[in-house]
This record gives sequence, C-alpha cells and structure tokens, in this order.
Amino acid sequence: MTSDTGRPLRADARRNREKILSTAIRVFAEQGLDARLHRIAEEAGVGTGTLYRNFPTREVLIEAAYRSELSQLCDSVPELLATLPPHEALRVWMGRFIDYASARLGMADTLRTVVDCGFNARGHSRKLMMTALTSLLNAGSAAGTIRSDIGAADMFLALTGVALASGKPEQRQQAQRLLDLILNGCATDQRA
Repeated sequence: MTSDTGRPLRADARRNREKILSTAIRVFAEQGLDARLHRIAEEAGVGTGTLYRNFPTREVLIEAAYRSELSQLCDSVPELLATLPPHEALRVWMGRFIDYASARLGMADTLRTVVDCGFNARGHSRKLMMTALTSLLNAGSAAGTIRSDIGAADMFLALTGVALASGKPEQRQQAQRLLDLILNGCATDQRA
C-alpha cells in the first residue's frame, strides 16, 4: 500500500487505513448514507484527522471501502486453490461471495452516490469477478470435479441470483442450500 506521493505507507499508517476501511464497510452496510464519518473514525480507533488524511471525502472513502472488499474477495482465490481441492475452494469462495454481496446490498444507496461521481463500479467489479471465477472453474475442470462447460459469467449470474433472493442475514441457511445446489449442478458425474 502506498501513499498519494507513491511512497510506501508506514506500518502504523497502513494499519490505520485498513482499520478505517474494514470499519467503513461494516458501518456503510448497516447504515447506508446515514453513516457518520466521525463514527467510523471512532469505531476504527483513529482520529477524524487520520480518517480525512486518508479519505478526504465521503465518496473517496466509499469507493476505497468497496474496492478493498472486492479485492479481498478476489485475491483470496490463489490461497483457496493452494489449500483446498478445487471444488471445495469454489464452494468456500461462493460463501464469501454471498457475504460480500449481502454487504453490498446494504451499501446500495451509498454506492449509487459514488457511481454518480464517476466511479465505474460495474466495470471494475466484473473484471475482477470474472478473473476469480475463471481461475476457480478452470482448476475444478482440470481436476475433473467441475464441468468444463460452466462459464464464469453464468456462475456469476447464478451467485448474484442467490444473493438477491437470499442475501439477508436471516436467510443465510437458505443461501447455503442454494449454493450447494449450484455446486452440485456444476459437478462432473463421478459415476460414469
């Protein structure tokens, strides 16, 4: 992580920035546009000056929080594939996607504000999601556990449908069952 001058951030500055972003994701998901920046700073354990030094406007903070959350989700793919069989890595990632999408549903109004300011959330998100899903699906196909005719775009639409239909916290068990159905539909027939 670098500063606006291009120099690497000190460890404490990096930790403060990460605390602000993780707190902002949670607070914006809970409160939407009503979220107060001083509350985010307080809950992150930093002063408002630190928050504004890192994120001079609400829109900059929202965009950074969104990008951070999306990057964490998509950047988790190599580690999942390194530690789990491909079909299990895909299933774990699918659950994380539902968590991500659920938080994003809570941030919908907030994200609209950022989009109105010129941030292309869709283009940025889609590219990262397609890359992550393609890696997971290709690994499963290569291992013979995931059908090779399942495309990243189709999987993304299926996951988005589950998130829209069952993305609320009280619907988590239903979402898990739907994810299992999707994964079972993607599996190769091991009986052949």
